[in-house]
Amino acid sequence: MMKRNRPPRGLFITLEGIEGCGKSTQARLLGEYLRSQGHVTVETREPGGTPLAEKVRSVLLDRADEPVASETEAFLVLAARRQHVTQVIEPALARGAIVLCDRFSDSTLAYQGYARGLNVPLLQRLNRLATHTVTPHLTLLFDLPVATGLARRRSASETNRLDRESLRFHQKVRAGFLDLAKRHPARIKVIPSRASKETVARAVARIVAPVLKRAHRADHLTTLARAASSHATQVHHALR
Repeated sequence: MMKRNRPPRGLFITLEGIEGCGKSTQARLLGEYLRSQGHVTVETREPGGTPLAEKVRSVLLDRADEPVASETEAFLVLAARRQHVTQVIEPALARGAIVLCDRFSDSTLAYQGYARGLNVPLLQRLNRLATHTVTPHLTLLFDLPVATGLARRRSASETNRLDRESLRFHQKVRAGFLDLAKRHPARIKVIPSRASKETVARAVARIVAPVLKRAHRADHLTTLARAASSHATQVHHALR
């Protein structure tokens, strides 16, 4: 039987890229743009997004001297993601909001898979468990040379454990992201991000606009289908 009064599904957009690529700035600018257009947004990040997941984030990024095993890093990321999806992402999508998430599952594959050397298919299976198969409708991948991104990060007032990784490590991360984009071209859109933040934001808006239009059209068709179903039920009851 069809479920009735099911809330409309929202739109899930993730922003990805290497350290210093500007994705956090673009997430903020995109949120401002969407709200100016009348959309309801939920802006969040990974690791993090809930009080518990933010505690995991602080552990992951802490510059303590104790080495962190690659598997430990992956398990912590996935545990935080499960909490995040359950508490924030799924409820927001069920309300019909546009969820903007600064990093998600592609970061796990790029950092723990391509760069750390963990088995990518295994990470994908574990990620499906952590997300209950929640997948972004659109992923914006902000790309620039590794040296440029690291120079931006290392000039910041605060740095974290990942900022201290080798140039080779970050090159593997970038290569991983670009390989994922080749494998999922319909979902992952690569945006060169060496330009000014205003120029990059305009490129983001051009990519997001047709996705919003398709989502609006799908919502409209769903509304029509529900109305037709309701009318058919009323007629059926009237004939009994």
